[in-house]
Amino acid sequence: MLYGNLSEKEEFTTRYKSLMSYYRLNPQRINVKKANENGDVEQSHHRFKRALEQNLILRGSRDFESLAEYDAYLQKLVKQRNSSRHEKFAVESKHLRDLPLNRLKDFRTLEVRVTKFSTVRVLHNNYSVPSSLIGEWVKVNVTACEVEVCCSNKLMDKMPRMKGEEKTRINYRHIIDSLVRKPGAFENYRHKEELFPTSRFRMAYDILIENKPSTGIKEYLKILNLAAKENETLVDDALRHLFDIENQISYDSVEAIVVSGMKVKSVTDVEIMLFSLNDYDKLLEVSYG
Repeated sequence: MLYGNLSEKEEFTTRYKSLMSYYRLNPQRINVKKANENGDVEQSHHRFKRALEQNLILRGSRDFESLAEYDAYLQKLVKQRNSSRHEKFAVESKHLRDLPLNRLKDFRTLEVRVTKFSTVRVLHNNYSVPSSLIGEWVKVNVTACEVEVCCSNKLMDKMPRMKGEEKTRINYRHIIDSLVRKPGAFENYRHKEELFPTSRFRMAYDILIENKPSTGIKEYLKILNLAAKENETLVDDALRHLFDIENQISYDSVEAIVVSGMKVKSVTDVEIMLFSLNDYDKLLEVSYG
């Protein structure tokens, strides 16, 4: 938000004032309740979104391998749309002043305290951090796409920034140590669903609780701890293998597969049995014989 538009008084936000000051510009705003005065900016935005939509339709897919690939796709579209504006920009650029020597800081820094649940609240959303930081004040750098948590000038963790408000992202690796020490806290953990990395982990938990009511939670937490300390993919593959052969799910059986380095068959490896056409002839002989 650039300014509060609820009165006749210019009330630019502190961040926007800092941006204008950095580039040595004098900000102006539209008149109250005159949204049409933003028409040139809004129309340009609308036309770019429309062009992007049309390009994606022609592309035939909205899937990209990575965020970097999508960003390159957008930059290419911007370059194409600006190709006819180079001459006008060259004329205007002669009248532009030099940019500041130092780059403008493109992130916001907040100072927050880690809760007893090993989370920090950042811009109306909750993120988990290592449990060793509980009770500590940490600095959080918030960029457009990432959230960085620092303590004593040391980067402790980096995670994708969530969009919207009142959302929670829990990394089980942050809290698994404390849960292993106090397994009773797992059952009533408010973000319990975040502690099932894949559907197979959830299935394993349900089976353990059904077959081992008194120790099922401890067993599951040991499996989750194995995923955190060793490799989540290997543990997930081990669970899939045990489900496939209908073997009993337990920490010992999962650990044995992971430690042995056993190559678990990929989910894409499908065996199709070949049948002889003579078998169909025999069926016909029985039917009409």
